[in-house]
Amino acid sequence: MTKKLHMILASTAIAAAGSAALAQDFTDKRVAVAITETISGYNPYADPVVLLGSVWCQVYGCITRYDWEAGEFVPFLAESVETLDELTWEITLPEGLTRHNGDPVLAADIVHSIEYLGSNPGSGKSYLVAGWEKVEAIDDRRVHITTATPDATLRDNLAGVAVTSKALFDEMGDDMFRQAPYGAGPYKLSDISIGEHMIIERNDDHPMVQAQNPRQIMFRIMPEPEQRVTALANGEVQIAQLVPPQLRPRVEGLPNARIETTNSVEMMFLGMSPKTHPWEVKEARQAVAHAINREAIVAAILQGQAKLLDGPVSQGQLGFDPDFKSPYDYNPERARELLASVGLEGVEVTLSTPVGRYTADRQITEAMVPMLEEAGFSVTLDTPEWATLWANVQQGNVPFYYMGRGSMIDPSRALHQYFATGGSPRLGFSNAELDALLAAERAEFDPATRAARMQEAIVKLVDEAPAAFMWQHEMAWGVANGVTFNPHPADQVNGWEILVE
Repeated sequence: MTKKLHMILASTAIAAAGSAALAQDFTDKRVAVAITETISGYNPYADPVVLLGSVWCQVYGCITRYDWEAGEFVPFLAESVETLDELTWEITLPEGLTRHNGDPVLAADIVHSIEYLGSNPGSGKSYLVAGWEKVEAIDDRRVHITTATPDATLRDNLAGVAVTSKALFDEMGDDMFRQAPYGAGPYKLSDISIGEHMIIERNDDHPMVQAQNPRQIMFRIMPEPEQRVTALANGEVQIAQLVPPQLRPRVEGLPNARIETTNSVEMMFLGMSPKTHPWEVKEARQAVAHAINREAIVAAILQGQAKLLDGPVSQGQLGFDPDFKSPYDYNPERARELLASVGLEGVEVTLSTPVGRYTADRQITEAMVPMLEEAGFSVTLDTPEWATLWANVQQGNVPFYYMGRGSMIDPSRALHQYFATGGSPRLGFSNAELDALLAAERAEFDPATRAARMQEAIVKLVDEAPAAFMWQHEMAWGVANGVTFNPHPADQVNGWEILVE
C-alpha cells in the first residue's frame, strides 16, 4: 500500500474486522448499508450499476444530479448547466470549488473526465458521452460541449460523470484512483475492500451535509436476502437493500427496524441478443413475450409487489401512454405457433439469471423455465455469480438473460444503451427504423413533442421485441429505528439524505 493511501485511510482505519463495531453504535453517526452490488475497485468509472455510481458521485461529485422534489436534473458539482443553442451546452463551475486535498476543481478536470470516459469503452460508461463532437474548456470555470445532433438528454448523461483530477491523472495515470482519490463531493473515500465493502466519510466542509448525516457509511456486500435481513435484525447494518416479499413480515416484526418502500423505475426484462441463434429471428423473441405468465409470477412469487409493464416505462416516465397495451398476453399456444412458423420448435436456449441481485430473481427464472418449455423452447437455466454475469452482459457475451435496468427517470439513455445500433454491446440489437425514432425523441427539446416521439419509439420497440418487458418492483428496504432514510425509485443511498438520531 502506498504512503498516500495510508494517509488517506489513517483517520478511518476500520476494515472488515471492525465492521460490526461500525454498525452497532450511533453515537458517532456511523451507518452500515447491506447491498447486493459488487465493488469492483477504485475506478469511479468502472461500474455503471446505479447504486455504486451514486456512491462515487458522493465522493468525486458528478456534474448534475436528479432532484426528486423538483422532478428534474439539477446542477451538483456544477453551478449551472445551460444550452447556448441546440448543439451547444455550457457548464459553469462554482468559484473557489476545491477537492478534499485543497486542489482547485477546474474546467480542465471536466474535459479530462469526459475524454477519459469516451476513450475507455471498457469503463462501462462510455455511452454517456457518445455523440459529443467537442468538449473544450473556455476558461478555468466554463466548459462548452458541442453535440453532433440536438440532445435533450445531456443533463441526464452528466449525472453519471464523476469529475476526477486532470493534474493528478497526468502525474499518476490510473494509479490516481487508488493512491489519490480526492474528489469534491459531500463524502470522502475512506476504504475499499474489493468484493467486501466500501467506506466513505463525511466531508464537513461541504454545503450539502449537516451534523445529523452519518459521519461514516459502510456499504457491505451481502448478496443473500437472509444475510441482509439477519444483519439488520442483529444491528450489524442499519439499512438493508432489497428485502424480498417473503422476508418483509420478518422485518416488520423486528423491534429495532421497519420497512420503507418505494415504487421502482427499474425495468425488469428478458433480453435476447440477435447475435446468437435463435434470437436473430423476430418470431422467437415474440414467442418469449407470449410464453411468460407474468400475472402468475407477480401474484405467487412477488406477492403482488410489482407493477406489470406494457413496454419499458410506466406512469410518470417519459413516453408512457395509458392507452397503449402490450400485444403479448400470456398465450403459450400462440408462442408455439410463432416458433413453428419459423421452424424453431424445440430450439435449445440458455436463460442466464443473477442470484440475489434482484427480488426473487432465481425463483422467478426457475418458474419461467417450464413456461418457456411449454411454449416450445428447450431451456437450460444458468446461474452464475453476479459479477461474472454482469461483466459478460456488458461485453455482449450473454444471449438470453433476466435483468433490470435501473434509474430510468428519463428512459432515453437506457433505451439507446440497450436497443439503438451501437448503443452498447449488451444486446447488439439493430433496427434502422427504431434508431430513427430514438434519435428523433432525443433531438426534441419540447417536452410534449418529445414524449409523443418517445411513444412512437416504444411501439416499434415492443413490436421488434429484443426484450420481453416484465414489471417494475415495489422496492422494500429495511431501515433501523433511529435512522431516517426514505428510498427513491432509483437505487441510491445518499449520505446527505440519511439522518441519524
